[in-house]
Amino acid sequence: MDIEFFNIPSTGRSSDDVSFADTVFGFWDDVQTSPENSSDSGNDDDVDGDEDDTFCTVEKNKAFWEEQAQLLQATLCKTSSREIKVREATKEALRELNTSEMPCICRRPVVAKSCRNCLLREICNRLLNLGYNCAICKSKWRSSSEIPSGEHTYLEVKDKSSNARRGEVKVVIELNFRGEFEMARASEEYNQLIRRLPEVFVGKTERLRTLVKIMCSAAKKCMKEKKMHLGPWRKHKYMQAKWFGTCDNSTMETLPTVYSTKPPKTKASMLTCDLLDNIPSLHCTAVEVV
Repeated sequence: MDIEFFNIPSTGRSSDDVSFADTVFGFWDDVQTSPENSSDSGNDDDVDGDEDDTFCTVEKNKAFWEEQAQLLQATLCKTSSREIKVREATKEALRELNTSEMPCICRRPVVAKSCRNCLLREICNRLLNLGYNCAICKSKWRSSSEIPSGEHTYLEVKDKSSNARRGEVKVVIELNFRGEFEMARASEEYNQLIRRLPEVFVGKTERLRTLVKIMCSAAKKCMKEKKMHLGPWRKHKYMQAKWFGTCDNSTMETLPTVYSTKPPKTKASMLTCDLLDNIPSLHCTAVEVV
C-alpha cells in the first residue's frame, strides 16, 4: 500500500516532495466592446449585457479556483523541523506496518494495518517508544441547527515550544486526510485541489486550520456552481469540529502496549442448556410437583 505523505523539507527538494508547476495568474481588467455593437438597438444592448455578465462570472470563477490553488500550494510548501521529524517517524511506522502481518486486536478477521483503530494504536505506540508525546485524540461534538453530531479520532503529538509564550506545539497526524474532503459529484476544479492534498497529513494545527478553511471554501463554491445543496457534514464548522474540538469534548486515550493473539476464553453460562456439560459434578434431582 503506497501512501502519499505531506512531506516537504524546509530546504531542498526530493522525489517525495509535493511539486507544483509555476503558475502565472492573469486577470482581465476591462471588457472591450466593438464599435459595431455600440450602435445597435436597445434589445441588442440587453443581449450584449447578458453576455458580458456571463463572461464576468466565468472570469470570477476562474480567478477563485486559481486563488485557492495558490493558497493551497503556499500552505503545503511550508513546514518546520519539528513537523519533518514527526512526519518521518510516522512514515517509517507505516512502512513497517505495511510489511507486517500483525493480527487485529479488535477481534476482526483482518490484519492490524487494515483496521483504523489498530493502525492508530500501532503508530501511536511506535511514536511513544521513540520519545514523542503522542496519543489518540477522540473529538465529539453535539448537533446544532447547522451541523449534525459526530465524532472523529486522530493522532496528536504535543511538544513544548522553545518560545515560552507559545506554550505547547501540537502536531496532528491524520491518516485519511484526502479522503475527508472527497466528494462524489465534485467539479474538475475541486478535484484538482483534492489531488494536491497528501493522503497522510502530518502538520501543526495552524497549518491544518488553514487547509480546512481552503477546502471548505472550495467545496461550498463547487456546490454553488453545480447548483447543488452542500451537505451539513461538508460545512466548515463540521470539519473544524473533527480536529479542533474543545477540551471538554476531546479525550486523550492511553493505549495498551501488549497485544495478545490468544483466542478469547469460553465462559459457561448459568442460563444455557449446556450447564451439565460445563459443570459435570452438578447433579439434578427431578421433583414431581402435585
